[in-house]
Amino acid sequence: MKKITLSKTAALACLMGLSATGCLWGSSHREAPLITTMPKLDGTDFYMFNSYQEGRSDYVTIIANYIPLQDPGGGPNYFTFDPDAVYEIHIDNDADAVEDITFQFQFTNTIRGLTLDIGASGETQAVAVPVINIGGITVDSNAALNVDETYTAMVLRGPRRQPQSFSDISNLADGSTEFTKPADNIGNKSIPDYDAYASQYIYDINIPGCGENGRLFVGQRKDSFVVNLGETFDLINISTSPLGPVSGNSDTLAGKNITSIILEVDKTCLVDESAIIAGWTTASKVEGSEFTQVSRLGHPLVNELVIGLPDKDAFNASEPKDDGQFLTYVTHPTLPAIIEILYGAAGAIAPTSFPRDDLVDVFLTGVPGLNEDGSVGEMLRLNTDIAAVGEDSQHYLGVIAGDTAGFPNGRRPGDDVVDIALRVVMGKLVPNAEDAPAGELAFTDGAKVDAGFFDSTFPYLKSPLPGSPNDLTPAQSFFDFVAAANSDTDDEVFFFDLGFDSWIYTDRSIYPYFYIFASESWVFYLEGTTSPRTFFDFATGENIDVNGMVSSM
Repeated sequence: MKKITLSKTAALACLMGLSATGCLWGSSHREAPLITTMPKLDGTDFYMFNSYQEGRSDYVTIIANYIPLQDPGGGPNYFTFDPDAVYEIHIDNDADAVEDITFQFQFTNTIRGLTLDIGASGETQAVAVPVINIGGITVDSNAALNVDETYTAMVLRGPRRQPQSFSDISNLADGSTEFTKPADNIGNKSIPDYDAYASQYIYDINIPGCGENGRLFVGQRKDSFVVNLGETFDLINISTSPLGPVSGNSDTLAGKNITSIILEVDKTCLVDESAIIAGWTTASKVEGSEFTQVSRLGHPLVNELVIGLPDKDAFNASEPKDDGQFLTYVTHPTLPAIIEILYGAAGAIAPTSFPRDDLVDVFLTGVPGLNEDGSVGEMLRLNTDIAAVGEDSQHYLGVIAGDTAGFPNGRRPGDDVVDIALRVVMGKLVPNAEDAPAGELAFTDGAKVDAGFFDSTFPYLKSPLPGSPNDLTPAQSFFDFVAAANSDTDDEVFFFDLGFDSWIYTDRSIYPYFYIFASESWVFYLEGTTSPRTFFDFATGENIDVNGMVSSM
């Protein structure tokens, strides 16, 4: 494979428009003002990694997630793609920050118009029902489903709006070019076995121009992004501190779903002369022959935490080749300064070396010796020659922990990109330690993720949470449960826990912290965990799982 290199000076010159050839970071939930008005087109996460399913090492898996913050019970219409839009995954394989391959998806929603006969015998009227299903949906029958969501997929070669060629992707089983997106996980009564129902819509596909067949799934999944969202955006108000335990806080998105486009493609179909490819996803409104791009996503967290508020909409509408307009946000980032303002007294001192060449490497050019490809622009780069690492051997901190198969060499679902990004912007990769006083600190949002959160086989992301049943008892806060069982007041609780074999105390002002009398120590409850309940033990610095019931003594 050809190795392409580009000097840092040339890269910066290209971005500033000083190069004749022309030439920033997106997990992204409601990251820009305009896209909040168009949730169906809001790209939330983009993954691209060498497939680690056994026997699939010659493939690359690409995942584009859309439609953020889906409540599982979000009926009666649930969450469909926009039929007046195109959703695209772009691949640059010749290092010019312009797409060479585009996978384009367009959706159609068809209302069947199911009716019920209403009225007295002999005088009934057929009346359309107001819901998307009127009975159970199984692998064998979806006759009770009132809305069909189908889609077509194409592969375009060359610039997306002036392609050199475009061809339909087809179902290998029957040659058809129309695919079905399974209904969202309405609930256990409507779809008793959702896994089996949805799995029938995993397709083996023929991609014209590719020597090997691929795989495709489009449908609802459990939200794969793990983040302490509310506290992070409340001036990084991490309850356990951004220098606290990596799993001391709750995942804000633990109860949310997402809609995913998941594609597996043979590596040889994606690469050109170099083994390094760059990718991103976009969504565009379509009016006649006009395309208006409103969402763009490559690296995680760019538009949320890097791009300034006045330019967020412009970033979503832009292309990587034009990223010179956003250069200052990377070379002179504001996030480290904000962290220092808030936590400088705890040692969180921002790097003092400018411009931030380390961030240019990670987000704009690729890391030398890892995935630098000679292009300049914010894209997720993947070195396809670096072998995938199995689920059990992956490190959640990716490259900065020595796992070169992880972020920022592509991105796997189990890469904790929030913690990685926090540590990198605070100077983890700054070459001179004196320029990054906090470069070795373990910054975290307190919501940990790793490969164990996901499946080890395609399509990797977990099945979506069902909209029903939604009995609040298992999911309600542990404090509310013990308060109801053991106390006449909701202000404080003193009870015996059989799991800890100890008396325990907490109150409204300190929950979810608990004092364990037997060990004379404090623990922090990870809200929402049940059977077992999980706590962070401050005495040992580790998570502990606790089984057993709360006594009503």
